[in-house]
Amino acid sequence: MKAIVHTEVLVLKNTGKLNLLLTILSSIAAMVAVAVAVVLFFEKKKKDEEELEHYLDCSIQ
Repeated sequence: MKAIVHTEVLVLKNTGKLNLLLTILSSIAAMVAVAVAVVLFFEKKKKDEEELEHYLDCSIQ
């Protein structure tokens, strides 16, 4: 009986380390996703402004 309890404690300790690792990886993935979204947002905004400027230049001529 004592061996079973000891094994279960080791499993719980390893699970805690695994949960910590998964939490860290999830946090990193979330930060990368936010960074990509911000970059794509500003690239699209810049492209839209360039297209509007080109349209206005062409419509004036």
